[in-house]
Amino acid sequence: MLVLASASPRRRALLEAIGARFEVRASEVEELSEGDPAEVVVANAVRKAEAVAATAAGGAVVLGVDTDVALDGELLGKPRDEAKARAHLARLSGREHEVLSGVAVCRDGVLAGTGLARSRVVFAALDSANVELYIRSGEWRDRAGGYAIQGLGSILVDRIDGDLSNVIGLPLRTLAELLPEAFH
Repeated sequence: MLVLASASPRRRALLEAIGARFEVRASEVEELSEGDPAEVVVANAVRKAEAVAATAAGGAVVLGVDTDVALDGELLGKPRDEAKARAHLARLSGREHEVLSGVAVCRDGVLAGTGLARSRVVFAALDSANVELYIRSGEWRDRAGGYAIQGLGSILVDRIDGDLSNVIGLPLRTLAELLPEAFH
């Protein structure tokens, strides 16, 4: 049985789209936010997977994922309020950033593998009308970097280089390398 160590509706939707059979058991671990962005997202994914694997039934395969936006070597995280969301969008406006996802798989309570996905996203130069439209939508809530590319946030993006599913929150290409049996 596959156990997703996340309450993210985007991750659930992507797993459903590939036909995976899974259950959700969100981890309650405190996420790291300081350090090398690539190392931090992988460490967070491992922490999530191991926390859930420690209480999962024998034979369980646990999937932990952490996705964040890196700009100038710093993880932006999820904005806590509208002011922080505006600040994120202002920093991203007209610039390229990286979306990083760490993926970790535990089998029978033991870490079996990790992966890292990187996608480059270039934001359009944002005017205040688009920023305010996006802030009012509320879509920025609970989103790394303060935007969701698969929704209204697509108006903010000029182009993407890499795995779109990574930017959404679950890099399917990386998952296929680590857990090919998830695909049906």
